[in-house]
Amino acid sequence: TWAHHAIVGGLKQEAQTSLYLTLTFAIYFTTFQFLEYIEAPFSISDSVYGSTFFMATGFHGFHVIIGTIFLTICVIRLYFD
Repeated sequence: TWAHHAIVGGLKQEAQTSLYLTLTFAIYFTTFQFLEYIEAPFSISDSVYGSTFFMATGFHGFHVIIGTIFLTICVIRLYFD
């Protein structure tokens, strides 16, 4: 990845930039996913489609949130290194 290659190459500023960009995209994704849940005309209990939609996107959203937490820790550690 961009950040990994930057760290291996000793390019701290480039690594920070790439991680900040990745965190920005993750926050945008999570925000839009939350807004999509609010605007959805169906619920998890409405149909098979509703339960499949919310389970699939919910697991993916949870994965993105966990990744965002890990990347935030990486950014903090890189900043203080």
